[in-house]
Amino acid sequence: MNEVLEATILSSETQSSPIRRLISALKREAPFAIGIPALIWQILFFYLPIALMILASFFVWNERGTLSFSIAHFRHICQSSYLSSIGSSLLLSFSTAITCFCIGFPLAHFIAFRGGRFKNMFFFLLIIPFWTNFLLHIYAWFFVLEKDGFLNTILLNVGLIQSPIHFLNTPFAVMLMMVYYYVPFMTLPIYSSLDRFDPSLLEASQDLGASKFQTFRRVLLPLTMNSIRSGFFLVFIPAFGEFVIPELMGGDKDYYIGSVISQFILGEETGHLGTAYTVISICALSFCISILFWLFKHLSKVLSGGGSR
Repeated sequence: MNEVLEATILSSETQSSPIRRLISALKREAPFAIGIPALIWQILFFYLPIALMILASFFVWNERGTLSFSIAHFRHICQSSYLSSIGSSLLLSFSTAITCFCIGFPLAHFIAFRGGRFKNMFFFLLIIPFWTNFLLHIYAWFFVLEKDGFLNTILLNVGLIQSPIHFLNTPFAVMLMMVYYYVPFMTLPIYSSLDRFDPSLLEASQDLGASKFQTFRRVLLPLTMNSIRSGFFLVFIPAFGEFVIPELMGGDKDYYIGSVISQFILGEETGHLGTAYTVISICALSFCISILFWLFKHLSKVLSGGGSR
């Protein structure tokens, strides 16, 4: 009787094993299945347009009405004026990221360690500018920076200047607005890391005789380096292609890649030049990101003591 029962159970398991394997496979691959629509969306609306743009930059219409391979667009783009705008954008994005770090790290440190019961309120004040339209911020800064605006009025009243300064349409206005807008992108990742940081590590470092600067350099900075790197790239990459701020705050004195690309794309029969310029800009940005990534990796080793070996 027992032998018959065991045979029945084995038979039942054998028959249901494919179903069980299928259910097990579905459970195991469920996260991937859920992510498939997002992958398809990214391929269709991100990678495919980039691929088409790269192809368009390498082909031209010849006299017979057919497409032929050519690098004529890149030869036209490789002029000093266009390449200098890429350099200006890289310099602007790098200086913006550095300035945002100098402001964002102390701000995140204050909120995380000194915020106390007002921590949520400080965090709320940090993100509340995102609730309003970005263009409203820019036009609000017009009233601050114009000749008879708020800043000139204060400087005149305290006697620091004798005549109004023209702040608008200058690199100072562009830099000020860039830092104002991108500081939260640097502060939020650092705050997220510092909020989970164990304060006993700082106390242990100081108990062992380390100064505040040594504690910052040897303990706090290495342990938050990943969040600093994330914040740096969150600022550096979008700041490189920023179009609205340089266009509205900087006027037409300096050209950045956003302005150049818009002129090519919106111009008549210059769309191929715009695609070629975009490809060169992407290559320049990718090269700089690779260098910065290597520098961050090397800096992490040095701060953690691995680089001195």
